[in-house]
Amino acid sequence: MVAAQLRRQIVTGALKEGDALPPESVLMERYGVSRPTLREAFRILESERIIQVKRGARGGARVMLPDSGTAGRYVGTLLQFRNTPLADVYQARTNLETAAVAGLARKRTAADIRELKKAVTEGELLLEDAGAFTEHDVRFHRLLLQLAGNQTVSVLLDVLFSMIESHNSKVLQRSRNTETSLAMCRSAQRAHIRLVELIRDKDASASAAFWHQHLTQVADFMIADPGAGETVLDVLS
Repeated sequence: MVAAQLRRQIVTGALKEGDALPPESVLMERYGVSRPTLREAFRILESERIIQVKRGARGGARVMLPDSGTAGRYVGTLLQFRNTPLADVYQARTNLETAAVAGLARKRTAADIRELKKAVTEGELLLEDAGAFTEHDVRFHRLLLQLAGNQTVSVLLDVLFSMIESHNSKVLQRSRNTETSLAMCRSAQRAHIRLVELIRDKDASASAAFWHQHLTQVADFMIADPGAGETVLDVLS
């Protein structure tokens, strides 16, 4: 009960990031609970990474903002337990992001197109640095989700990104700035340009089909041998 009430204050904004929770004695009196019960509530919220507790005379609990990384760790553990193939994660990402792109194409505004063109221009300047372009590519994908406007899909994809990015970084580290990795960057940039054109034209079906094909090709590259059966456990462990 205590954890639920404190969690509600955090997610509704009554308690802001960095705010200190009241002293234990105040909370014990407010909720009518013992110190062990209150500390168990703190442990629950700490495990959810929405508070941070520092021990000692100058310690106390402070509010943290919830993030998708926390959810990603829980989901990753579940997928590890189920021995989920990494290809399964990439497929889920492809399906969700394709749907988001189709939605964006249907509703896009002039301001959305300006944001996308700005991102494309930034990418053009990074094509000779695979590491920098890879970071830009992640921002481009997140921009698509932001502009699409569906918060639930955005959170779900953030969870998948947290696993996929871990794998991608390992793959790209092995081929950083090689001709292969730079060719992938140039291919991704061309895909970004074409997608923005399709979204500009409000062609939802063509946008979805094109982006599905692009993401499938990226997955095939990142999972060099899908038949090898690499799992989420192999990536996150």
